[in-house]
Amino acid sequence: MPAESHMRPRKRIILLGATGSIGSSTLRVLREHKDRLELVGVAAHSRHAELAQICHEFAVPQAVLQDEKAYHLAQQSGDFPSSTTVNCGSEALAELATLPEADIVLVAVVGAAGLRPALAAIEAGKDIALANKELLVLGGAHVIEAAKRKGVRLLPTDSEHNAIFQCLQGHPANQLDKLILTASGGQFRDTPSSELQQVTPEMATQHPNWSMGPKITVDSATMANKGLELIEAHWLFGLEPERLEVVIHPQSVVHSFVQFIDGSILAQLSPPSMTFAIQHCLLYPDRAPGVEPTTDFRTAFSLDFKAPDFSKYPCLQLAYDALRSGGAAPAIFNAANEVAVERFLAKEIAYLEIPKLIEHSLSRMQAPQQPSLEQLFQTDTETRALAQSFRF
Repeated sequence: MPAESHMRPRKRIILLGATGSIGSSTLRVLREHKDRLELVGVAAHSRHAELAQICHEFAVPQAVLQDEKAYHLAQQSGDFPSSTTVNCGSEALAELATLPEADIVLVAVVGAAGLRPALAAIEAGKDIALANKELLVLGGAHVIEAAKRKGVRLLPTDSEHNAIFQCLQGHPANQLDKLILTASGGQFRDTPSSELQQVTPEMATQHPNWSMGPKITVDSATMANKGLELIEAHWLFGLEPERLEVVIHPQSVVHSFVQFIDGSILAQLSPPSMTFAIQHCLLYPDRAPGVEPTTDFRTAFSLDFKAPDFSKYPCLQLAYDALRSGGAAPAIFNAANEVAVERFLAKEIAYLEIPKLIEHSLSRMQAPQQPSLEQLFQTDTETRALAQSFRF
Protein backbone atom coordinates (compact mmCIF):
# COMPACT_ATOMS: atom_id res chain seq x y z
CA MET A 1 0.00 0.00 0.00
CA PRO A 2 1.43 3.44 -0.89
CA ALA A 3 2.92 5.23 2.09
CA GLU A 4 0.79 8.33 1.53
CA SER A 5 -2.44 6.34 2.15
CA HIS A 6 -1.37 5.85 5.77
CA MET A 7 -1.02 9.62 6.17
CA ARG A 8 -4.62 10.41 5.20
CA PRO A 9 -7.15 10.72 8.02
CA ARG A 10 -9.65 7.88 8.10
CA LYS A 11 -12.98 8.56 6.45
CA ARG A 12 -15.66 8.61 9.14
CA ILE A 13 -18.80 6.60 8.38
CA ILE A 14 -22.36 6.62 9.71
CA LEU A 15 -24.20 3.40 8.88
CA LEU A 16 -28.01 3.56 8.96
CA GLY A 17 -29.35 0.02 8.72
CA ALA A 18 -26.36 -1.72 10.27
CA THR A 19 -27.98 -5.10 10.96
CA GLY A 20 -29.43 -5.79 7.50
CA SER A 21 -27.80 -7.45 4.49
CA ILE A 22 -26.29 -4.17 3.22
CA GLY A 23 -25.07 -3.41 6.72
CA SER A 24 -23.42 -6.82 6.94
CA SER A 25 -21.57 -6.27 3.65
CA THR A 26 -20.54 -2.79 4.80
CA LEU A 27 -19.03 -4.21 7.99
CA ARG A 28 -16.96 -6.62 5.88
CA VAL A 29 -15.53 -3.65 3.98
CA LEU A 30 -14.84 -1.78 7.23
CA ARG A 31 -12.98 -4.76 8.70
CA GLU A 32 -10.79 -4.95 5.60
CA HIS A 33 -9.95 -1.24 5.60
CA LYS A 34 -9.62 -0.21 9.25
CA ASP A 35 -6.73 2.05 8.30
CA ARG A 36 -8.94 4.00 5.88
CA LEU A 37 -12.47 3.86 7.34
CA GLU A 38 -13.87 4.54 10.81
CA LEU A 39 -17.40 3.79 12.00
CA VAL A 40 -18.66 6.68 14.16
CA GLY A 41 -22.41 6.03 14.21
CA VAL A 42 -24.78 3.11 13.64
CA ALA A 43 -28.55 2.59 13.58
CA ALA A 44 -30.94 -0.33 13.37
CA HIS A 45 -34.68 -0.77 13.60
CA SER A 46 -35.00 -3.31 16.42
CA ARG A 47 -32.16 -5.86 16.42
CA HIS A 48 -30.52 -4.41 19.52
CA ALA A 49 -28.28 -7.37 20.40
CA GLU A 50 -26.67 -7.35 16.96
CA LEU A 51 -26.26 -3.58 17.07
CA ALA A 52 -24.56 -3.86 20.47
CA GLN A 53 -22.10 -6.41 19.05
CA ILE A 54 -21.23 -3.99 16.24
CA CYS A 55 -20.63 -1.20 18.74
CA HIS A 56 -18.28 -3.46 20.72
CA GLU A 57 -16.35 -4.61 17.64
CA PHE A 58 -15.90 -1.18 16.08
CA ALA A 59 -15.91 0.95 19.25
CA VAL A 60 -18.82 2.99 17.89
CA PRO A 61 -19.56 6.09 20.02
CA GLN A 62 -23.17 6.74 18.81
CA ALA A 63 -26.05 4.32 18.16
CA VAL A 64 -29.79 4.61 17.50
CA LEU A 65 -32.61 2.08 17.69
CA GLN A 66 -35.74 3.18 15.83
CA ASP A 67 -38.08 0.85 17.71
CA GLU A 68 -38.95 2.05 21.22
CA LYS A 69 -39.55 -1.45 22.63
CA ALA A 70 -36.16 -2.62 21.35
CA TYR A 71 -34.55 0.46 22.87
CA HIS A 72 -35.95 -0.32 26.33
CA LEU A 73 -34.88 -3.96 26.02
CA ALA A 74 -31.39 -2.78 25.09
CA GLN A 75 -31.31 -0.48 28.11
CA GLN A 76 -32.31 -3.35 30.39
CA SER A 77 -29.86 -5.82 28.88
CA GLY A 78 -26.76 -3.71 29.35
CA ASP A 79 -25.35 -5.20 26.14
CA PHE A 80 -24.02 -1.95 24.73
CA PRO A 81 -20.54 -0.79 25.76
CA SER A 82 -20.47 2.01 28.31
CA SER A 83 -18.63 4.19 25.79
CA THR A 84 -21.60 4.06 23.35
CA THR A 85 -24.46 6.57 23.65
CA VAL A 86 -27.71 4.89 22.60
CA ASN A 87 -30.78 6.90 21.55
CA CYS A 88 -34.21 6.04 20.18
CA GLY A 89 -36.66 7.16 17.51
CA SER A 90 -36.85 8.94 14.17
CA GLU A 91 -35.60 12.28 15.50
CA ALA A 92 -32.56 10.57 16.99
CA LEU A 93 -31.97 8.91 13.62
CA ALA A 94 -31.92 12.29 11.88
CA GLU A 95 -29.58 13.68 14.54
CA LEU A 96 -27.23 10.73 14.10
CA ALA A 97 -27.12 11.40 10.35
CA THR A 98 -25.85 14.93 11.01
CA LEU A 99 -22.99 14.17 13.42
CA PRO A 100 -20.41 16.93 12.82
CA GLU A 101 -17.51 14.47 12.77
CA ALA A 102 -18.98 12.27 10.03
CA ASP A 103 -17.84 12.47 6.39
CA ILE A 104 -20.34 10.14 4.71
CA VAL A 105 -23.67 8.56 5.64
CA LEU A 106 -24.56 5.16 4.20
CA VAL A 107 -28.36 4.94 4.10
CA ALA A 108 -29.41 1.29 4.16
CA VAL A 109 -32.59 1.48 6.24
CA VAL A 110 -35.50 -0.14 4.42
CA GLY A 111 -38.38 1.89 3.04
CA ALA A 112 -39.47 5.49 3.39
CA ALA A 113 -37.89 5.77 6.87
CA GLY A 114 -34.57 6.61 5.22
CA LEU A 115 -35.73 9.83 3.55
CA ARG A 116 -35.77 12.25 6.50
CA PRO A 117 -32.35 11.28 7.91
CA ALA A 118 -30.87 11.37 4.40
CA LEU A 119 -32.19 14.88 3.79
CA ALA A 120 -30.93 15.95 7.22
CA ALA A 121 -27.47 14.56 6.36
CA ILE A 122 -27.47 16.40 3.02
CA GLU A 123 -28.44 19.67 4.74
CA ALA A 124 -25.51 19.08 7.11
CA GLY A 125 -23.16 18.78 4.11
CA LYS A 126 -22.57 15.02 4.32
CA ASP A 127 -21.92 12.87 1.28
CA ILE A 128 -24.53 10.11 0.93
CA ALA A 129 -23.93 6.47 -0.03
CA LEU A 130 -27.32 5.41 -1.37
CA ALA A 131 -28.38 1.87 -0.51
CA ASN A 132 -32.07 2.64 -0.15
CA LYS A 133 -34.05 2.60 -3.41
CA GLU A 134 -37.04 4.28 -1.81
CA LEU A 135 -35.00 7.38 -1.03
CA LEU A 136 -35.13 8.57 -4.64
CA VAL A 137 -38.32 6.76 -5.62
CA LEU A 138 -40.25 8.63 -2.93
CA GLY A 139 -38.36 11.92 -2.74
CA GLY A 140 -36.20 12.08 -5.87
CA ALA A 141 -36.79 15.73 -6.79
CA HIS A 142 -36.20 16.91 -3.23
CA VAL A 143 -33.08 14.79 -2.69
CA ILE A 144 -31.46 15.82 -5.99
CA GLU A 145 -32.27 19.51 -5.43
CA ALA A 146 -30.87 19.45 -1.89
CA ALA A 147 -27.70 17.63 -2.97
CA LYS A 148 -27.03 20.16 -5.73
CA ARG A 149 -27.71 23.08 -3.42
CA LYS A 150 -25.41 21.79 -0.70
CA GLY A 151 -22.76 20.49 -3.10
CA VAL A 152 -22.72 16.96 -1.67
CA ARG A 153 -22.15 13.73 -3.56
CA LEU A 154 -24.78 11.04 -4.00
CA LEU A 155 -22.78 7.82 -4.38
CA PRO A 156 -24.93 4.84 -5.47
CA THR A 157 -24.24 1.52 -3.76
CA ASP A 158 -26.86 -0.48 -5.65
CA SER A 159 -24.71 -2.66 -7.88
CA GLU A 160 -26.53 -1.51 -11.03
CA HIS A 161 -26.30 2.21 -10.35
CA ASN A 162 -22.77 1.91 -9.06
CA ALA A 163 -21.82 0.18 -12.31
CA ILE A 164 -23.35 3.04 -14.33
CA PHE A 165 -21.65 5.61 -12.10
CA GLN A 166 -18.27 3.96 -12.74
CA CYS A 167 -18.82 3.63 -16.50
CA LEU A 168 -19.82 7.30 -16.83
CA GLN A 169 -16.65 8.65 -15.22
CA GLY A 170 -14.94 11.06 -17.60
CA HIS A 171 -17.79 11.09 -20.16
CA PRO A 172 -19.89 14.25 -20.73
CA ALA A 173 -23.63 13.80 -20.30
CA ASN A 174 -24.32 14.83 -23.91
CA GLN A 175 -22.40 11.77 -25.15
CA LEU A 176 -24.74 9.36 -23.36
CA ASP A 177 -27.41 7.53 -25.37
CA LYS A 178 -29.06 5.15 -22.91
CA LEU A 179 -28.59 3.07 -19.78
CA ILE A 180 -29.21 -0.68 -19.67
CA LEU A 181 -29.80 -2.16 -16.22
CA THR A 182 -29.26 -5.88 -15.78
CA ALA A 183 -31.60 -8.08 -13.75
CA SER A 184 -31.19 -11.67 -12.60
CA GLY A 185 -34.84 -12.37 -13.36
CA GLY A 186 -35.25 -13.71 -9.85
CA GLN A 187 -35.81 -17.22 -8.63
CA PHE A 188 -38.78 -17.87 -10.94
CA ARG A 189 -37.06 -16.73 -14.12
CA ASP A 190 -37.39 -20.20 -15.67
CA THR A 191 -40.67 -21.12 -13.99
CA PRO A 192 -43.65 -21.29 -16.38
CA SER A 193 -46.16 -18.52 -15.74
CA SER A 194 -48.86 -21.16 -15.19
CA GLU A 195 -47.01 -22.35 -12.05
CA LEU A 196 -46.59 -18.95 -10.39
CA GLN A 197 -49.99 -19.19 -8.71
CA GLN A 198 -48.46 -21.86 -6.45
CA VAL A 199 -45.55 -19.70 -5.24
CA THR A 200 -45.23 -19.52 -1.44
CA PRO A 201 -43.30 -17.00 0.69
CA GLU A 202 -40.78 -19.73 1.48
CA MET A 203 -40.14 -20.25 -2.23
CA ALA A 204 -40.00 -16.51 -3.00
CA THR A 205 -37.33 -15.70 -0.40
CA GLN A 206 -34.64 -17.97 -1.89
CA HIS A 207 -32.57 -16.01 -4.43
CA PRO A 208 -30.20 -17.96 -6.73
CA ASN A 209 -27.40 -15.33 -6.79
CA TRP A 210 -27.69 -12.71 -4.07
CA SER A 211 -27.93 -12.85 -0.28
CA MET A 212 -30.60 -10.28 0.62
CA GLY A 213 -33.44 -9.66 3.05
CA PRO A 214 -36.88 -11.22 2.41
CA LYS A 215 -38.53 -8.06 1.06
CA ILE A 216 -35.81 -7.36 -1.52
CA THR A 217 -35.69 -11.04 -2.50
CA VAL A 218 -39.42 -11.04 -3.25
CA ASP A 219 -38.96 -7.77 -5.17
CA SER A 220 -36.32 -9.51 -7.25
CA ALA A 221 -38.73 -12.33 -8.09
CA THR A 222 -41.46 -9.91 -9.23
CA MET A 223 -38.88 -7.50 -10.73
CA ALA A 224 -40.45 -4.69 -8.72
CA ASN A 225 -36.89 -4.05 -7.54
CA LYS A 226 -35.81 -3.38 -11.12
CA GLY A 227 -38.76 -1.03 -11.45
CA LEU A 228 -37.58 0.86 -8.37
CA GLU A 229 -34.06 0.95 -9.85
CA LEU A 230 -35.39 2.41 -13.12
CA ILE A 231 -36.98 5.25 -11.16
CA GLU A 232 -33.80 5.69 -9.14
CA ALA A 233 -31.69 5.77 -12.33
CA HIS A 234 -33.96 8.47 -13.75
CA TRP A 235 -33.12 10.74 -10.81
CA LEU A 236 -29.46 9.84 -10.46
CA PHE A 237 -28.57 10.21 -14.12
CA GLY A 238 -31.29 12.50 -15.47
CA LEU A 239 -32.64 10.26 -18.25
CA GLU A 240 -36.24 9.90 -19.37
CA PRO A 241 -37.92 6.44 -19.32
CA GLU A 242 -37.38 5.90 -23.05
CA ARG A 243 -33.60 5.88 -22.48
CA LEU A 244 -33.70 3.40 -19.62
CA GLU A 245 -33.77 -0.30 -20.49
CA VAL A 246 -33.74 -3.57 -18.56
CA VAL A 247 -32.20 -6.85 -19.70
CA ILE A 248 -32.28 -10.19 -17.91
CA HIS A 249 -28.81 -11.51 -17.14
CA PRO A 250 -29.01 -14.72 -15.07
CA GLN A 251 -25.37 -14.78 -13.92
CA SER A 252 -25.42 -11.31 -12.24
CA VAL A 253 -21.82 -10.63 -13.26
CA VAL A 254 -22.43 -7.67 -15.59
CA HIS A 255 -24.10 -5.11 -13.36
CA SER A 256 -25.16 -2.61 -16.02
CA PHE A 257 -24.29 -1.18 -19.44
CA VAL A 258 -23.84 2.39 -20.60
CA GLN A 259 -24.42 3.03 -24.32
CA PHE A 260 -22.98 6.18 -25.90
CA ILE A 261 -24.21 8.08 -28.95
CA ASP A 262 -21.52 6.52 -31.17
CA GLY A 263 -22.82 3.02 -30.36
CA SER A 264 -19.99 2.11 -27.99
CA ILE A 265 -21.09 0.26 -24.86
CA LEU A 266 -19.26 0.07 -21.54
CA ALA A 267 -20.04 -2.44 -18.80
CA GLN A 268 -18.86 -3.03 -15.24
CA LEU A 269 -18.30 -6.62 -14.08
CA SER A 270 -17.76 -8.21 -10.69
CA PRO A 271 -19.12 -11.22 -8.79
CA PRO A 272 -22.61 -10.87 -7.25
CA SER A 273 -21.54 -9.39 -3.90
CA MET A 274 -22.44 -5.96 -2.56
CA THR A 275 -18.97 -5.48 -1.08
CA PHE A 276 -17.63 -4.27 -4.45
CA ALA A 277 -20.10 -1.39 -4.85
CA ILE A 278 -20.05 -0.47 -1.15
CA GLN A 279 -16.26 -0.29 -1.04
CA HIS A 280 -16.20 1.81 -4.21
CA CYS A 281 -18.54 4.36 -2.60
CA LEU A 282 -16.90 4.49 0.82
CA LEU A 283 -13.37 4.90 -0.55
CA TYR A 284 -14.34 7.06 -3.57
CA PRO A 285 -12.43 8.44 -5.41
CA ASP A 286 -9.68 6.09 -4.15
CA ARG A 287 -9.46 2.37 -4.79
CA ALA A 288 -7.95 -0.41 -2.69
CA PRO A 289 -7.76 -4.23 -2.74
CA GLY A 290 -11.24 -5.75 -2.45
CA VAL A 291 -12.76 -7.82 0.30
CA GLU A 292 -13.17 -10.92 -1.87
CA PRO A 293 -11.86 -12.33 -5.17
CA THR A 294 -13.14 -10.80 -8.38
CA THR A 295 -14.17 -12.42 -11.68
CA ASP A 296 -11.54 -14.81 -13.04
CA PHE A 297 -11.62 -14.95 -16.84
CA ARG A 298 -9.24 -17.91 -16.87
CA THR A 299 -12.18 -19.97 -15.63
CA ALA A 300 -14.66 -20.80 -18.36
CA PHE A 301 -18.12 -19.29 -17.89
CA SER A 302 -20.88 -17.83 -20.03
CA LEU A 303 -22.84 -14.58 -19.90
CA ASP A 304 -26.43 -14.66 -21.14
CA PHE A 305 -28.86 -11.81 -21.84
CA LYS A 306 -32.49 -11.59 -22.92
CA ALA A 307 -35.33 -9.09 -22.88
CA PRO A 308 -37.80 -9.36 -19.98
CA ASP A 309 -41.30 -10.70 -20.59
CA PHE A 310 -43.58 -7.96 -19.27
CA SER A 311 -46.54 -10.36 -19.08
CA LYS A 312 -44.52 -12.44 -16.60
CA TYR A 313 -43.21 -9.37 -14.77
CA PRO A 314 -46.16 -6.93 -14.62
CA CYS A 315 -44.53 -5.04 -11.71
CA LEU A 316 -41.81 -3.88 -14.10
CA GLN A 317 -44.40 -2.50 -16.53
CA LEU A 318 -46.22 -0.77 -13.67
CA ALA A 319 -42.96 0.90 -12.62
CA TYR A 320 -42.41 2.21 -16.16
CA ASP A 321 -46.00 3.51 -16.15
CA ALA A 322 -45.47 5.25 -12.79
CA LEU A 323 -42.22 6.82 -13.97
CA ARG A 324 -43.90 8.14 -17.12
CA SER A 325 -46.80 9.53 -15.06
CA GLY A 326 -44.33 11.34 -12.81
CA GLY A 327 -45.19 13.40 -9.76
CA ALA A 328 -46.19 11.23 -6.82
CA ALA A 329 -46.95 8.13 -8.95
CA PRO A 330 -43.56 6.48 -8.17
CA ALA A 331 -44.24 7.03 -4.45
CA ILE A 332 -47.58 5.26 -4.85
CA PHE A 333 -45.90 2.37 -6.68
CA ASN A 334 -43.33 2.04 -3.92
CA ALA A 335 -45.76 2.19 -0.99
CA ALA A 336 -48.23 -0.22 -2.61
CA ASN A 337 -45.45 -2.67 -3.39
CA GLU A 338 -44.14 -2.57 0.17
CA VAL A 339 -47.58 -3.37 1.58
CA ALA A 340 -48.22 -6.02 -1.07
CA VAL A 341 -44.97 -7.82 -0.22
CA GLU A 342 -45.71 -7.58 3.51
CA ARG A 343 -49.14 -9.08 2.95
CA PHE A 344 -47.73 -11.82 0.70
CA LEU A 345 -45.07 -12.75 3.28
CA ALA A 346 -47.83 -12.85 5.91
CA LYS A 347 -49.78 -15.19 3.59
CA GLU A 348 -52.68 -12.74 3.31
CA ILE A 349 -52.47 -12.50 -0.49
CA ALA A 350 -51.13 -14.73 -3.27
CA TYR A 351 -47.90 -14.08 -5.16
CA LEU A 352 -49.73 -13.09 -8.36
CA GLU A 353 -51.85 -10.61 -6.39
CA ILE A 354 -48.82 -8.43 -5.65
CA PRO A 355 -48.96 -6.59 -9.03
CA LYS A 356 -52.77 -6.47 -8.85
CA LEU A 357 -52.58 -4.64 -5.54
CA ILE A 358 -50.04 -2.17 -6.97
CA GLU A 359 -52.19 -1.56 -10.05
CA HIS A 360 -55.27 -1.02 -7.88
CA SER A 361 -53.41 1.56 -5.78
CA LEU A 362 -52.06 3.43 -8.82
CA SER A 363 -55.55 3.60 -10.34
CA ARG A 364 -57.26 4.81 -7.14
CA MET A 365 -54.76 7.26 -5.65
CA GLN A 366 -54.40 10.87 -6.74
CA ALA A 367 -50.80 11.64 -7.77
CA PRO A 368 -49.95 15.37 -7.49
CA GLN A 369 -47.50 16.40 -10.23
CA GLN A 370 -45.21 18.61 -8.16
CA PRO A 371 -45.73 17.35 -4.63
CA SER A 372 -44.11 18.93 -1.61
CA LEU A 373 -42.24 16.68 0.77
CA GLU A 374 -45.21 16.66 3.13
CA GLN A 375 -47.56 15.75 0.26
CA LEU A 376 -45.27 12.85 -0.61
CA PHE A 377 -45.35 11.55 2.94
CA GLN A 378 -49.14 11.98 2.99
CA THR A 379 -49.44 10.11 -0.31
CA ASP A 380 -47.21 7.37 1.07
CA THR A 381 -49.37 7.02 4.20
CA GLU A 382 -52.67 7.05 2.29
CA THR A 383 -51.42 4.53 -0.27
CA ARG A 384 -50.36 2.14 2.49
CA ALA A 385 -53.77 2.40 4.12
CA LEU A 386 -55.51 1.77 0.79
CA ALA A 387 -53.29 -1.21 -0.05
CA GLN A 388 -53.71 -2.66 3.42
CA SER A 389 -57.50 -2.43 3.34
CA PHE A 390 -58.03 -3.81 -0.19
CA ARG A 391 -59.52 -7.31 -0.34
CA PHE A 392 -59.45 -9.51 -3.40
